[in-house]
Amino acid sequence: MLGKGKKGKTVSARVDTIVGQQTQVDGDLHFTGGLHVDGRVRGNVIAGEGSTSVLTVSEHGSIEGDVRVPNVILNGSVTGDVHSSERIELAAKARVTGDVHYNLIEMAMGAEVNGSLLHQNDPGASVVSFERDQAGSANSSDSNT
Repeated sequence: MLGKGKKGKTVSARVDTIVGQQTQVDGDLHFTGGLHVDGRVRGNVIAGEGSTSVLTVSEHGSIEGDVRVPNVILNGSVTGDVHSSERIELAAKARVTGDVHYNLIEMAMGAEVNGSLLHQNDPGASVVSFERDQAGSANSSDSNT
């Protein structure tokens, strides 16, 4: 598994749902927990709001649709945009045709992204306010008088 032996935040390997190699799902797939895809999903794959869900797509698995899951481990193919709010691991046989929106990414040699890699800021990160800058400007002009 990617990231084995490395320090840092790891995702749970627990699997609650499996889409088998001989299985095709037509339509959107909503889940929480762990989802492992060995088969084919033709529709969007969406994790529950506020969850720490994990999607694993094996080298035999494929998704034709957008993916919106906090943690993604990909070694198969996705045709559509991937939105990973926490972490995405692209293994050597990973193929993405679409944009990858990520917070933290790990990409192995051989992985392909045919689209853009778009870094997303941490949802909890603070944003500097223009009011602060204006206040600083007002104070500096007062000190000049």
